[in-house]
Amino acid sequence: MLSNDVEALAVGDSCDALLLTAKARVIASLRVLRRGEIDFLLSTEPELGERVRTELQRSRFAAKTEIEPEQHEAWLVLGGDEAIDERPEGDEVEHDEFERWRIEHAIPRWGSELDDRVLPAEAGLTETHVSFTKGCYPGQEPIARQHYRGKVNRRLRVLELEGDDPPAPNAEVFHDGKVVGRVTSAVRGLALGYVRTEVPGDVELRIDGRRARLH
Repeated sequence: MLSNDVEALAVGDSCDALLLTAKARVIASLRVLRRGEIDFLLSTEPELGERVRTELQRSRFAAKTEIEPEQHEAWLVLGGDEAIDERPEGDEVEHDEFERWRIEHAIPRWGSELDDRVLPAEAGLTETHVSFTKGCYPGQEPIARQHYRGKVNRRLRVLELEGDDPPAPNAEVFHDGKVVGRVTSAVRGLALGYVRTEVPGDVELRIDGRRARLH
């Protein structure tokens, strides 16, 4: 059911994966931890847990399995590995500091950069969340077809912009008076957004009337 090869994980290892529709639209981004030979923990955004469980329940006819919700706290260690259930050592960063780090590294987040309108390749997820050698899964054919034969029209990009006030989500990105993208997240001086792939990297862009450029 998932886009990555979770069967290949050793006990204690983890990987990123996607749960997709048949048309390769994102249902949820997941972190999969193999806790035992037949025990997997799927971690996702809190608001997506029940949707993921429902989608997987529909496919239980193919395998004898139990799918149960578990509540967890997950900690992302900047410069290290993800930790689940046990808070790691170190200082906790403020939300704004974490958001700047996320935007600088072009890490998409559900509800901002990811929803059911986004293709994985547009968000750069095929490099990290998809195996092109595993068996079938929902959305595999469109993913493979795009990867081997096609190209995406837009990609998630980091933008530098002048001024202290961040633009609002969905603010339009302009080049030569034409709309070439939209902002999905922003902090002071930086934004994350989808920009058409034909836009050169060295041109001046405009967001809310302010100058901007691709990072």
